[in-house]
Amino acid sequence: MSHHASDSYYVPHGTRWPIIGSLGLITMMSSAAFWVNNSEVAPWTFLAGVLILIVMLFGWFGEVIRESESGLYNAQVDQSFRMGMMWFIFSEVMFFAVFFGALFYARMFAVPWLGGEGTGALTNDLLWQGYSATWPTAGPAELGGEFQTIPAFGVPFINTLILLSSGLTVTLAHHALKMDNRPRLIFWLLATVFLGFFFVYLQISEYKEAYQHLGLTLGSGIYGSTFFMLTGFHGMHVTLGAIMLTVIAVRSMRGHFKPENHFGFEAVAWYWHFVDVVWLGLFIFVYVY
Repeated sequence: MSHHASDSYYVPHGTRWPIIGSLGLITMMSSAAFWVNNSEVAPWTFLAGVLILIVMLFGWFGEVIRESESGLYNAQVDQSFRMGMMWFIFSEVMFFAVFFGALFYARMFAVPWLGGEGTGALTNDLLWQGYSATWPTAGPAELGGEFQTIPAFGVPFINTLILLSSGLTVTLAHHALKMDNRPRLIFWLLATVFLGFFFVYLQISEYKEAYQHLGLTLGSGIYGSTFFMLTGFHGMHVTLGAIMLTVIAVRSMRGHFKPENHFGFEAVAWYWHFVDVVWLGLFIFVYVY
């Protein structure tokens, strides 16, 4: 670039990273298809796809970080990044909206209908006589087997407190950054990282309890499938968020981010607050209600 970032829009140069990322993704997806069909080679090719994707992530994000730190990006580019992140989070909102919609449909419409409510009386008489439309359910005739639910005010409540606390700590880190207090910034970021990974650890413990002692599995009817679908995808998002926070913490230790220019930090903070809000919905509608 011959012009300074303040008076021109940064035009990205040609890059190999998109094609490398595409190669990694297609390797992963095709390997997954062969894996479920009992291919012996597929687990290794799937791992190769994951490694290709990791190389792409480190390479591409590292390139963006270097360009940002070298002052190539101006306010116009910053605005583009913000719009991109907002649309990404909107897509994530729609992603979880579909899963919550599946939960509400099964609970409020499908299960009562199979139990004989409304126009489902004939279906109940012909197919599922004696089926009681209760929630949680393993389905008619207990097709999914007997199971117990996880008490809301045990590990789930502790995890709620953890995520709410992590929302506070990342906000305190943001305030420290805007005040140019780097030691406090790093402290609160590391606290957020710890809380994020601690949440994941407790959720793994919860899953082990569900499978080993409660009989609650993915095969436990509509309740089991929606439970693990919602909490599992959320746990994946928490894991990714904690990894991103770790990267932000390392960058902060290296002197990155300025009080007036720190979108990389803000993007991860937005994502983390989104994860917090989704968990509140999960806690209320999956565990409590």
